Amino acid sequence: MKTFDKIIVATVLVAAISVRGFAGHGALPPSHLTCDLLEHTDLVFSNCYPSPFSLSDYLRDPIHLQAPVINSPEPMLGWVVKDSRNNVLQTAYQIQVATSLEALQAGQPDVWDSGKVLSDDSTAVKLCSRPLGTNSIYCWRVRTWNNGDASAFSAPKAFVTGPQLYAHGTARYPLQKTDEPPKSAVAVTDKISFVDFGRAAFGRIHLQASSPSATVLTIRLGEVARQNRLNQNPGGSRRFREIKLPIEPGTRMYTVLIPPDARNTGKAAIKLPAYAGEVMPFRYCEIEQGEVPVRFAGITRESLHYPFDDSAAAFHGSDQVLNDLWEFCKYSIKATSFAGTYIDGDRERIPYEADALINQKCHYAVDREFSLARHTAEYLIQNPTWPTEWPLQSIWLAWNDYLFTGNREFLLKYYSDLKAKTLLPLADESGLISTRTGKQSPEFLAGIHLKNGALRDIVDWPQSGTAGVGKSEPGETDGFVFTNLNTVVNAYHFHALQLMAQSAVALGKMDDAIFFSGRAEKVKASFNQMLFDEKRGVYVDGLGTGHASLHANFFPLVFGLVPEAGKSGVIKFIESRGMACSVYGAQHLLDGLYEVGAADYAFQLLTTNGLRSWPHMIYDVGTTITLEAWDDQFKTNEDWNHAWGAAPANLIPFQLMGVQPTEPGWKKFQIKPQPASLAQASLALPTIRGTIEVSFTNQPGRQFELHVTIPANSQADVFVPLTGEKPQVSLDGQPMDGSKVGAFLCLSQVGSGSHRVLLRYASVSTVASPNRRHNSVASQQSP
Repeated sequence: MKTFDKIIVATVLVAAISVRGFAGHGALPPSHLTCDLLEHTDLVFSNCYPSPFSLSDYLRDPIHLQAPVINSPEPMLGWVVKDSRNNVLQTAYQIQVATSLEALQAGQPDVWDSGKVLSDDSTAVKLCSRPLGTNSIYCWRVRTWNNGDASAFSAPKAFVTGPQLYAHGTARYPLQKTDEPPKSAVAVTDKISFVDFGRAAFGRIHLQASSPSATVLTIRLGEVARQNRLNQNPGGSRRFREIKLPIEPGTRMYTVLIPPDARNTGKAAIKLPAYAGEVMPFRYCEIEQGEVPVRFAGITRESLHYPFDDSAAAFHGSDQVLNDLWEFCKYSIKATSFAGTYIDGDRERIPYEADALINQKCHYAVDREFSLARHTAEYLIQNPTWPTEWPLQSIWLAWNDYLFTGNREFLLKYYSDLKAKTLLPLADESGLISTRTGKQSPEFLAGIHLKNGALRDIVDWPQSGTAGVGKSEPGETDGFVFTNLNTVVNAYHFHALQLMAQSAVALGKMDDAIFFSGRAEKVKASFNQMLFDEKRGVYVDGLGTGHASLHANFFPLVFGLVPEAGKSGVIKFIESRGMACSVYGAQHLLDGLYEVGAADYAFQLLTTNGLRSWPHMIYDVGTTITLEAWDDQFKTNEDWNHAWGAAPANLIPFQLMGVQPTEPGWKKFQIKPQPASLAQASLALPTIRGTIEVSFTNQPGRQFELHVTIPANSQADVFVPLTGEKPQVSLDGQPMDGSKVGAFLCLSQVGSGSHRVLLRYASVSTVASPNRRHNSVASQQSP
């Protein structure tokens, strides 16, 4: 067994057998068991490859084997509730934990038996047993009662503890390697061969070489090529390396080792573990022979990445550009995970909050994986970066962790740190904050853990006169005028206060919730009074300037600062500016447009090929991993492997398809597609509670047909877009009275299972609907 995919397939087969065995019962054994958010806790790696070794083997040889290790003495357990019926909620569960598989199978849980617990919790249940031991293996299983009916116990799952246990210890997988064959290989000359792996990845080369005598091969690796030759001077941070490989007589296998690069292995960089070895990003390989002819075969690329299930998420629509964007951005999230922490690309390999936030949202959208985002957020709490707006995003990272997992552990552990990240000491009597009024005291900087220098406002990146951009060149801030009181900074501050209020509620800290909510309202009032130009209907960049940039308007829009009366003017201004922002800003620009229903313009920005666009990256630049900037001309030292450019990986499922959690852990969520001109689309979205499936056919003004599959133990509010007069809606063939919410018709609290929603308009429909009923699906249960 050499690939993570085979492990996935085996798990699926076991699940399929279980389903067949209990299909008539309805309540099926739970699946996808997790311990501290890790599902594959019993997977042991050898040299970064999934192996047949056991956790016992790992404990005997932790130097040469790697395994995911649970560091918490009270880990959090989770599972996916399975049931073949519609409208199913878990009503109880029972967990059993033992020191061996044999004890568990014999019905002797010598560590813990929860007994039957009346609860619908399935995403974050604390293991309440006697203290766990260090360097120990535990086995556990769970069964559920669904609508009162008991399931069988799940297949058992094992995990191993570490040499030290500490509260809220973040668990992670080891890094994984995957061997990839070339897509093509051609002989350019008698001595030079050119190999194309189809798309870039972080890795190194394996090859088998046969030589009659000792010689040296020249191996060249790079990201940029033309006409079957590598560009040896690609410019900026595009990567190229030339490595001499000594060849011995006979036939041997060789690994082309990558020398470390001083640029990305310095003090602040994330270091790769010794067991993984050094890697670099490349798509192409040139092999040049010396004087002695060498025959070589079996060329593969050993790619390094965090374990990733390529089959977990899927999207396909009637627009091929959109399909290409999805695959491009989804792959970018996998490829850039090679460091085991979200980083900013290969040039620096440093985590930044703004990069991590986009990376987190994308990763949640393309895989059922939460540990890498949590680990990175934990790192950034202690190692914040200098842009003012970015430590504020640590609060957003923490809230997303809770919202998408239902697990409060991160909020609990770092609550005090997160309060400091609101930057409240920088506020004046209006409630607005500034980094330019002498309030960044040593105590303040120590409180947010900023170790070098002080905070500086950023807005977007790069700015004029930085990162290879000349002082006369505009940068990516749309001419933003920096003043003492910055509109973008305070929009972020407002959002951070809102999220802290919600976090306080989640933790039962109601006095704090009232305080932060009150501060947010004060900031909102001052923000609109001091920074909104009523005459023009736009926000200015800051106090003391009349300049209005794209950024000063889309950030208030996405964070809900714009009053209803002012939205049309702000949206009109935003649409006049185009994509006058970086790939980082584009995430928030499109989020804002979708949040206010400007789906037509958002779809245009997503799919139209212009200089500042994702199609330009794919079709014109020819990169296979998202870029740090729209094009080299906007950032001359840009990386060609930057996850913060992958926003469509989350924009497509969360905004265009409209699937978003509305209660922590996806206990409740919305399905609110905004298709614009898209005629058809389908989505499979992995979540902590199971996979959500959504597909639609869209005939504006005639009908909209929506098919959804909602995981057991969850409910959804289903919205269908209104594009005609006198709508008639049915759910599973039964007429319904939905609620009109803006430009949508909402069916609330739709229960689990597969459902069909059909919206037609009286002017084009011949189907009468005399017996309508109110939407109360959530209260219905299968007999």
